[in-house]
Amino acid sequence: MRVSFSEDGNMTPVAIKWEDGRVFEIARVLDVRRAASAAGSMGVRYTVKVAGQARRLFFEDDWSETGRPRWFIERAE
Repeated sequence: MRVSFSEDGNMTPVAIKWEDGRVFEIARVLDVRRAASAAGSMGVRYTVKVAGQARRLFFEDDWSETGRPRWFIERAE
């Protein structure tokens, strides 16, 4: 995951690196809000445009289980 940070500390995702090494640039951030994922974790949900498709990208900010932040994409239906 590659993100940029504004001067006031806000994060904006700019690219996703897939497990196989492919990198997908995020063309546009369509929406940002606090939300629960389908997996049930809470965090910040970014609706992004990647390769012509809208995807839900999550930044899981409850680190109590993992001890570190985690990014993931909700599976497309």
